[in-house]
Amino acid sequence: MGPRTEQNQVILVTGAANGIGAAIAELAVARGHRVMLTDVDEVAVASRARSLGPRAAACVLDIRSIEGWAKAFEAAEAVFGGVDVLVNNAGITHTGVARDLDAQQHRDIVEVNLLGTITGVCAALERMTAQGHGHIINVCSMTSFLPLPGYATYCASKYGLRAFHHSLAIEERDGPLDFTIIHPPSTRTGMLKQEMADPSCSISFAEKSYAPRQIAQAVIDAVATRPVEVVFPPLAGRVQRIAGVFPRLMRRVIPIAEARGRRQRERLLTRPGGAGR
Repeated sequence: MGPRTEQNQVILVTGAANGIGAAIAELAVARGHRVMLTDVDEVAVASRARSLGPRAAACVLDIRSIEGWAKAFEAAEAVFGGVDVLVNNAGITHTGVARDLDAQQHRDIVEVNLLGTITGVCAALERMTAQGHGHIINVCSMTSFLPLPGYATYCASKYGLRAFHHSLAIEERDGPLDFTIIHPPSTRTGMLKQEMADPSCSISFAEKSYAPRQIAQAVIDAVATRPVEVVFPPLAGRVQRIAGVFPRLMRRVIPIAEARGRRQRERLLTRPGGAGR
């Protein structure tokens, strides 16, 4: 099976029941692609797929499961004939400073955000290499560049994902696959509402948040253009990427941003609509 046209790809999206993943699936279908939506929430992801019509289908997937990944790819192959693009979007966080999280919460974050994504990438790598084409898009985070208070293990999982992604892309540079990594900033999803409830995560509100559809637009554009890396916002994100390599600078700048986020969070808590800004 050769690669399909740019307007008719089969895309497997994780974490697709809600938030960024759901927005990615919706835009993909609107662009003419076919989408296998996956999520741990079987009922929600099936409902989401039905709402998108015949170009969408659903499969339950816990991205930590090797067997689950095999079944997801098999389901996509059965319905659509294979997978051209994998969008690794699923992720979690437990809010709170590192000392307040228990061992299982730290483990959860790493197992889903890093090891789960690695498991999916390796599953895709084998199948896509065998078919002679494929594109792996990992939705990471701007926290992969910045050490943020209230997100120590989450940041670590994203730092690790970025390192894995680029290392693998270099390893596979002579192969048939393309690799893209996309770094959203604070985004108006259920995760942001979770963070709104915890003052230790105030830094999330230091800058204006993005709508899920804005991130989804970048992901679907990347299906066609295959960029190596995408940061948000386009200019400020590049500055943050550079600044993050200077830990002494971060120890001075991040507390200032955290104080600004704390003030903004307090304003949002007293405004109708909360984090929806």
